[in-house]
Amino acid sequence: MMFLIFLCAYWFKFYSGWVPSVITLSFQSYLLWGTVYAFVSILIGFYVGFYTPRRKKNFSADVFKIIQVHSLSFLALLSLLYALKELHISREFLLLFFITNMIVLMLYRYLLKMTLYRLRSKGFNKKYILILGAGSVGRSFYHSLQMHPELGYEVYGFLDDSIQQHASEHQSLKPVIGKVSDLANIIRDHPIDEVIIALPLTAHSLYAQIIEICDNAGVKSLIIPDFFDLLPARPYFDNFAGIPLINVRDIPLDELSNRIVKRTFDIIFSIAAIVITSPVMLFAAVGIKLTSKGPVIFSQERMGLDRKTFRMYKFRTMHVSNQEVSDTHWTVEGDPRRTKFGTFLRRTSIDELPQFFNVLIGDMSVVGPRPERPYFVEQFKEEIPKYMVKHHVRPGITGWAQSNGLRGDTSIQDRISHDLFYLENWTFLFDLKIILKTIYKGFVNRNAY
Repeated sequence: MMFLIFLCAYWFKFYSGWVPSVITLSFQSYLLWGTVYAFVSILIGFYVGFYTPRRKKNFSADVFKIIQVHSLSFLALLSLLYALKELHISREFLLLFFITNMIVLMLYRYLLKMTLYRLRSKGFNKKYILILGAGSVGRSFYHSLQMHPELGYEVYGFLDDSIQQHASEHQSLKPVIGKVSDLANIIRDHPIDEVIIALPLTAHSLYAQIIEICDNAGVKSLIIPDFFDLLPARPYFDNFAGIPLINVRDIPLDELSNRIVKRTFDIIFSIAAIVITSPVMLFAAVGIKLTSKGPVIFSQERMGLDRKTFRMYKFRTMHVSNQEVSDTHWTVEGDPRRTKFGTFLRRTSIDELPQFFNVLIGDMSVVGPRPERPYFVEQFKEEIPKYMVKHHVRPGITGWAQSNGLRGDTSIQDRISHDLFYLENWTFLFDLKIILKTIYKGFVNRNAY
């Protein structure tokens, strides 16, 4: 595929006539460097796990890997060209080849994934699963699997020692076809690809024997912890003093490289946003001055990263009042404290624009959980489970909750659920998705009182 892309890029650059160019190197030289690039890409792809089975992976994971592989490959190629003093190769061709590679390979992977999804949904290329444990854990896994037929997994049945106890619970599920002790015979006689161990903690003594039976039969075994509902969506295994540990709250933004990427993007994006929206901010400032007495900018204490407070900036949308009132009272529909112009600013989210200066300072990020006033944080942390977890990252101007319509007078519990999902599943592409979704849905908010 990369050689085909190389030929297309070479023709486009030197023979199409659409780009003014002069050939300073022979085709053989370009072909040599194209081969080096393709070879390096494949090596890096193997190293970063690009060619591992991807049945269970989302397409976004493929996109991230393609960007990672080809960015590293392009840097390696440029390094080689510099080291060998190859000065006459066209930089425009290299850039064209690099960008086209990523776009075409993303499209190729997407079409391939969609084709496989459709084939699996129709019953082709199936893998058969045997679930050990017909209790709540096993049933939850079964129901979740039924929601994703495109993955191509079919449950062959359950094994459980309490067949009578679970019989009524399994009327709409696959049958309990035997006891756990029947595992070896069922694996031998039936085409089982994977065994899911969903037994309670009281059956821990059986795990070693079950895994040994699966290993001897060449069948994969996977364990669902009985406490899986306490774990994040993507649990991370750490090693401490030679002992494997499950990191209950693994956050991708704890890694320095991810924080650098996010912070760099925040700075670039906020500067661009301030420049682009400066006429709108000037309009808002003049409108506030002409329609009410008081300062243009309103600052309020909010809780941010590591539970530290900061001053968050907004355009003033209310009449000047006691600071204690603004810090301890919700804004409600028809709130008499609002100005008419302020109502317009809130509805259109223009009042949030000064927060890009908070992003530049480093108190906030473009994307993240929305910050709350300390007075309400003290209330919510007692009433809403895991509320304080969101303070592991910088708060944002918009977030996964807000891009899904959870703004203003909406459920705090639903917002926290979305915030936790964001924390545990952060990627740079996820941030871009949230920004695009926020723009697509528009900035007018009917819940912004």
